[in-house]
Amino acid sequence: MEKTTSQHQHIESGPTPGPATKTDEFYDSEDRLAHLSEEHRQYLLARHGTLDLDPIPDMNDADPYNWPRWKKNINLSLVAFHAMIATFTAASIQCAFLNISEDLHQSIQRTSYLTSLFIAVLGGAPLFWRPLCNRFGRRPIFLLSLICSLVGNIGCAKSPTYGTMGLCRAITAFFISPAAAIGSAVVAETFFKKDRARCMGVWTLLVTLGVPSAPFIFGFAAQRVGYRWIYWVLAICNGVQFFLYLFLGPESLYVRKENDARNVASVKESMFKFGRIDPAPLRFWDFIEPLSYFAKPCVFIPAAAYAMIFLWGSVMITIEIPQLFPAMYGLDTQQVGLNFLGVIIGSVIGEQIGGFISDRWMLMRRKRIGHPPKPEFRLWLTYIGYVLTIVGIVVFCIQLRDSGPKWNVTPIIGTAVAAAGNQIVTTINITYAVDCYREDAASVGVFITFVRQIWGFIGPFWFPQMFANAGWAGGAGIATALIVAISIIPTMLVQWCGPKWR
Repeated sequence: MEKTTSQHQHIESGPTPGPATKTDEFYDSEDRLAHLSEEHRQYLLARHGTLDLDPIPDMNDADPYNWPRWKKNINLSLVAFHAMIATFTAASIQCAFLNISEDLHQSIQRTSYLTSLFIAVLGGAPLFWRPLCNRFGRRPIFLLSLICSLVGNIGCAKSPTYGTMGLCRAITAFFISPAAAIGSAVVAETFFKKDRARCMGVWTLLVTLGVPSAPFIFGFAAQRVGYRWIYWVLAICNGVQFFLYLFLGPESLYVRKENDARNVASVKESMFKFGRIDPAPLRFWDFIEPLSYFAKPCVFIPAAAYAMIFLWGSVMITIEIPQLFPAMYGLDTQQVGLNFLGVIIGSVIGEQIGGFISDRWMLMRRKRIGHPPKPEFRLWLTYIGYVLTIVGIVVFCIQLRDSGPKWNVTPIIGTAVAAAGNQIVTTINITYAVDCYREDAASVGVFITFVRQIWGFIGPFWFPQMFANAGWAGGAGIATALIVAISIIPTMLVQWCGPKWR
C-alpha cells in the first residue's frame, strides 16, 4: 500500500489493512468517535447533523467529506462526464466503419481496429496517470487530459491516412483516460460509505453509456455532414469540458495532517493555484503498483468477473452491430446508430439495481444485524446481472440468426437485457473492490480498468472467427460457459473466502 509520510495521509495512504471481521469496521468507527474532541464533535454535528459517519472527516472545511452536497454533486458530474467521454470517444466511429473504410481504403474489420487500439490504450495509460494524480492532484491532470485530447481529436479529423488516424487515436486515448480510471478514487474520497454505491453508479453508468451513446448520436452526424465531423464535435466537447472544469471543478485530493487544524484555502487559491499536493517522492513502483492487485483475490476476481461480463454485454454487441447490420439489413449509418438505443435503455435500468438498490440492500442488512455487514453481502445482487447478461446474449444471437434479411427489433431487446446485466455487475463489483481497499481506491480503479480494457481489446480479434465457425447458437453457448466459469463460480468463492482474503 502506498505511503506518504507519518504525518501526511490521503485516500491511498495508511497502513495495509489486515483481515477484517464483520464487526471490525463497527468497532473502528466507535473507537474513532471516542477519541474526537468535543470541538470536533460539534463541528461534525453542525456540518452533517450526525456523528454516524464513515469515514470520520477532519475538522476542516477543505476535507472533501465536509463539502456541501451541491459541491460534491458538481464535482461528481464533471468527473463522471469526463469518464464518459473516454469511452464515448472510443466508440464514436463505430457507426461509421463503412464510411471510414471507403475513405481510407481499408476493410471494415481493419477499420474496427481503430476502436480496438483506443480500448487498449485506455486500459494501460492510467498506470502512468495515477501516480501523477496522487502527487499533483486530480484537477491539473484532468485539465491537461482535456486540452491534449482536444489536440488529438483535431489530428484525427485532419488525418489523411489510416496510419495517421491510428496514431492520433492512440494519442487521444492516452490523454483522455485518467477520469475513466481515477473516478473511483474521487468518489471514495468525497462521499461517505452509505452513499458510495449510488455515487459510484453515476460514474460507472456514464462510463458504460459512453459506448452505445456515441454511435447513437454520431450516426446522424456521419450521415449528414461526414464522419470527420465526429472528431470535430469531440474536440469542441473537450474544449467546453476544459472551461467547465477550470471554473467549477474543485480539487478532491486532500492530504490529512494529524493534529493540524489548517485554515481553509480561499476559493481563488483552491481553484487557480497549481502545485504539488503530496510531497512523497515519486518512484518507479508507483507506476506499476496497481498491477500488484493480481495477487489480491478480492480485487482480481471481481475485476475478471466484470471484464468477462463487459466483454459480452458491451464490447461484443457494440462491435458486431456496426459490422453486421449494414450487410445483413442494408442499414445506413444513421439507422445503425439507432440500434444502440437498446443498450442505452438497458444500462439505465440496470443501474437502478447496481447503485440505488444495492445501497438500500446494505442499509437494510445493517439495520437487521446492528452493525455494518461484510462487503461480500453486496455481491448477492451480482447474480441478477450475470443471469440477465446470459439471457440477453442468447436472445441477441438466436434472434439475429433467425431474423432473415429483414430487420426486426428482437435482437435489440436482447442487447437491452444484456446491457442491464452488465451495468448491475459493473457498479456492484467496482464498489465491492473499493470497499475492500478504500485507502487505495485509485489503484483499484486503475487495475479494474486495465483488466476490463485489455480483455475488451482482445475480443474483436476473435469474435468474427468464433461466430463463423461455431454459429450464432454456438457463440451464445461459448459466452454462457465463459461467464459461468470466470464470473459466477469465482464470485461464489469470493463470498465464501473474501473475509479471510481481505
